[in-house]
Amino acid sequence: MALGIALSGGGARAIAHLGILQVLEEHNLQPDRITGSSAGALLGALYAKGYKPKAILDIVTKTSFTKLIRPAMSISGLLKIGTIEPVFLQYFPDNDFSGLKIPLIVAATDVEKGKTVYFSKGQLIPPVLASCCLPVIFSPYTIDGTRYIDGGIMNNLPVEPLEGYCDRIIGLHCNPVNDGFNPKNMRDILEKSLLMAINYNAYQRKKTCDLFLEPPDCKHYKVFDFKKAGELFDIGYNYALSRLDEIKQLDELAS
Repeated sequence: MALGIALSGGGARAIAHLGILQVLEEHNLQPDRITGSSAGALLGALYAKGYKPKAILDIVTKTSFTKLIRPAMSISGLLKIGTIEPVFLQYFPDNDFSGLKIPLIVAATDVEKGKTVYFSKGQLIPPVLASCCLPVIFSPYTIDGTRYIDGGIMNNLPVEPLEGYCDRIIGLHCNPVNDGFNPKNMRDILEKSLLMAINYNAYQRKKTCDLFLEPPDCKHYKVFDFKKAGELFDIGYNYALSRLDEIKQLDELAS
């Protein structure tokens, strides 16, 4: 039976996906197809390339993305995400979907047409960068004359490319609602507003999943809490262990 895994975006919180993937690996659940939006697209690309969850955690921990991203000289965004492309080339030297060990579909948002576009062939790095292009924070990323922003804006749990191809679908989501939200500045309000929007479109797709995993403790972390990557990995890992009976049920179906 073919297994598909959809990885949501969520900034640093998406690192919890790696802990969950570690548990899935320990129970012989290997995806046959992966989809991802935003940070989920980046982590999914690394995993599809063949990097193990703990190795990806090490990459995230050692890479200071904020120091590598330069301000954009425009009014369309504050930062230019394309400046970190040389870093990505270290891990994807062939820069092509064909070089991946597991088929990957990356979701990005066509900002002009207001629709989700799925990338699964050709150059790999540009679609991943486009999918991670958080609006207002980053300038839109241009591919073949079309401007794209964060894939999570329209579809933060891209299960559609898995339907019809996979017998079982696992949805990994990392943006539980924080009921104790107390905004301290405009950035906090912007982040909360964005989370509410992407959560709505993600939860609409929850029913498509045979297993939906969302670590509740992720709510205590913010989009740029990359310094807490180790904590987030452990949160995902321990949460997956708490859902082990359900995971084993999928494992039994695979055998």
